[in-house]
Amino acid sequence: MATSETNSESGPINPNVQHGGGTLCFYNTTPNAYTLALRIGVQRQEPFYRWVWEANRGNPVGENATLTFGTDGNLVLAQADGRVVWQTGTANKGVFLRTEATTKLVSRSSEEQNSDGSYSLVMEPKSLAFYYTSKNSPKPMFYYQWLTIDQGSLTNVTFNAEIYTDQGDATELRFDYSATNIQFSSGGRIIARPKYNATLTYLRLGVDGNVRLYAYNILVDYRPTEVTYTLFSRDSDDVDECQLPDRCGNFRLCENNQCVACPSLKGLLGWSKECAAEKVTSCAANGFGYYKLVGVDHFMSKYTSGSALKENGFMKKCSTDCKCLGYFYHQDTSKCWIAYGLKTLSKVASWTHLGYIKSVMVERCPGDATVVIGS
Repeated sequence: MATSETNSESGPINPNVQHGGGTLCFYNTTPNAYTLALRIGVQRQEPFYRWVWEANRGNPVGENATLTFGTDGNLVLAQADGRVVWQTGTANKGVFLRTEATTKLVSRSSEEQNSDGSYSLVMEPKSLAFYYTSKNSPKPMFYYQWLTIDQGSLTNVTFNAEIYTDQGDATELRFDYSATNIQFSSGGRIIARPKYNATLTYLRLGVDGNVRLYAYNILVDYRPTEVTYTLFSRDSDDVDECQLPDRCGNFRLCENNQCVACPSLKGLLGWSKECAAEKVTSCAANGFGYYKLVGVDHFMSKYTSGSALKENGFMKKCSTDCKCLGYFYHQDTSKCWIAYGLKTLSKVASWTHLGYIKSVMVERCPGDATVVIGS
C-alpha cells in the first residue's frame, strides 16, 4: 500500500480515509501501481464499492509515494523520489479542491484498464457536447448535445440534488447553469426525481459513452446503489439508443433502440456480435472500392452540419485518406461526412441518405454494389 503523510502539524494521514458514505484511498490492480481514488461504500457493504473519482488515472504511483496536505492548502501526490504526479493547485487559495476549470469528463478505456477512454463530455458555449475518438480519427467525432441554450454562452454547469422532506424525501436531481450575454443569466433542468433521499448521487460517463446517474443509500447493506437515470435508453425522453456509437458495436445497424442487422457487401445479414467491416490494408486506388448503403445515417450526421461537396469529391477525399473507413452523403442537402469510425449506424426512412463503405474489391468496380436499408 502506498503511504501518505503531511507536512502540517496534524501528523500522518491514514491512506484509507473514510467519511460518511465515501472513502479516499489508494487501490491497485497490478503490483506497485497505485491510484488515489474516492469510492462510495462502507465496510459492511463490500463488495459493492463504486469508484467515483480518480486523481492520477493512467499515471500510477509506486510504493512509498506520498500524499501531502501542505500548510499552504495544496494537496500533492508525489512519487517516492519527489516527482509530482497530481496536485489540487489550491496553494493559498482558501479552498480544498478547485473545480471551476473542470469542463470535461473523460471515460475510462475499460472496466479493467485504468486509462482515458474514447468518450468525452465537454461543456461548450451552447451545450454539453459528447465526443467519440477512434484510433483512426484525427479529431473527436461529435455524437450528441445535451442541455442546449439558444442565447448566450455557458459559464458553469452544476449537478445538484435538492431533497423535499415534506414529500417523503423525494429528491430532485438537476443541472443548474449560468450563462453570459443572455437576459436570464441562470437556469436549470430536472434530470430525474427519485422518490427517496438520493442526495448521494453521482453522474458517470461510462466506458460505452452513455451517462448514468447512480444513487447511493448508506443505510442499505445489500446493493445500496441503483441507476436512477440513463441518457441513451429506450425510456429516455432525450435521445434514442441508436445515437450511441457503441450501442451495436463496431459496424452494425440499429432501429428503434435495437440492433437489427449487419450491413455487408452481400446485403443485410443477421445481427451478431461478430459483425465487422472489412479491413482495407491497401491505400492503392486499385486495392479497394466502395459499396453503397441506402437509407442509413452515421452518428455524426444528426448533430453536425457536414461539408458541402459533390458526392464524387468525397469519394476522392476518402480514397486518398488511408484512415477513412467510408463516407455518408445526404443527397437532399448535398452534405457529406467522412467516417474514421463506423460503429452503430441508424436505419432511416429517407432513401436520399447514403453510406459508402470501403471494401476490398475482387471482381467489382467502385460503386456498383448497393444495399437498400430504408423502407
